[in-house]
Amino acid sequence: MTRAHSIVPPAALALAALTLLPGMRVSPLEVSKCDPDNGGLVLPEGFCATVVASQLGPVRQLVVAPNGDLYAALSGKPGDNTGGVLAFRDKDGDGKPDERATFGPGGGNDVKLHNGYIYFALNDRVVRYRLDGKVLSPAGKEETVVSGLPRDGGHAAKSLAFGPGEVMYVNIGSKTNSCQKTDRLPASPGVDPCVELERRAGIWRFSADRPDQRLSEGKRFATGLRNAMALATQPGTGALFAAVHGRDQLSDNWGFSNEVNANNPAEELVRVEAGDDFGWPYCYYSNQYKQKVLSPEYGGDGQKLGRCNSAKDPVLAFPGHWAPMAVAFYQGNAFGPSYKDGLFVAFHGSWNRAPLPQEGYRVVFVPFANGKPAGQYSTFATDKSGPTSLRASGVAVAPDGSLYISADQNGKIWKVSKRG
Repeated sequence: MTRAHSIVPPAALALAALTLLPGMRVSPLEVSKCDPDNGGLVLPEGFCATVVASQLGPVRQLVVAPNGDLYAALSGKPGDNTGGVLAFRDKDGDGKPDERATFGPGGGNDVKLHNGYIYFALNDRVVRYRLDGKVLSPAGKEETVVSGLPRDGGHAAKSLAFGPGEVMYVNIGSKTNSCQKTDRLPASPGVDPCVELERRAGIWRFSADRPDQRLSEGKRFATGLRNAMALATQPGTGALFAAVHGRDQLSDNWGFSNEVNANNPAEELVRVEAGDDFGWPYCYYSNQYKQKVLSPEYGGDGQKLGRCNSAKDPVLAFPGHWAPMAVAFYQGNAFGPSYKDGLFVAFHGSWNRAPLPQEGYRVVFVPFANGKPAGQYSTFATDKSGPTSLRASGVAVAPDGSLYISADQNGKIWKVSKRG
């Protein structure tokens, strides 16, 4: 455990005081709340940021406890001493952690809080630890909730969300790109039916409170989701939302133009209900035609519908290959009424738009009304170092209404606040 304190020089306080109106007062914490350069982030006018921690390594998804403690999943190689859960506590309110702790095994991607436990999603299992709110490290021993989750090849990282009662949702990503007979081989046809769907490319439902479950004891809640990495349940409604990674290589494997390949398929934001089928690998959502179309592995040409009439559409479509990693509903008041009930989405960026320029690499905000997206999404955070610099991997809302952002290849966590 280490300690770090932010100290504001007296000269800086004096300079800040010169800009105050008569009768206004300022505390040292208010002046030091954000870094002078926002920690390298580019944010909307009126917002500022501070670097909570840096040089962390591959930090992934985040969660904030009711007392303000921040927990982050640190990805690492399974079975070694890297990775685990990072914990941070800011005791004096200056935005910098005064206490830190690390616990849990390596190889994880997501952390969530539920009924006094912190749940940690590793590639092959979900574990949990009892928290007492007094110390950062867990009060009890590690308990396995679900084990034996498939992790061989493809999308091994798991994500979590909690529904009503003791419902726990687990994303299990696909093993292949598009269920070809030979994965990613040009012109290799798709396996039909795609047997991967029996154990992967969907969301499974388990009990959150029953230890030592296996995959066979869970229920497949929804299917046809290549990799629903970003999961969250909507406050108030309990509805499950997911942001999904679309398939790759329409140009490399099937001769589509570079422009079509760069923008397709859409990265989908979906509302997930029991029994839903979103179409993978047979279908994908075309940003060009604004509908689900048949995949070339199954006879599609980029616009043919085929069997895709029954595949469920997204509630919002993003550009192709932005790679959504995490979502967080905003229930705070600090950012103002236009942000209330909306959704933040962390995008990691991808490689598959080449040879055209890469895109994504940002955090966006999606306004919501009446429980669904309303209006255009907007970019909320990028990195001033360049358009591909921010590899966002996590977002979480704090009790004070601020927003935490993590980025794995940057090795950083930021806290974003509203000025004033």
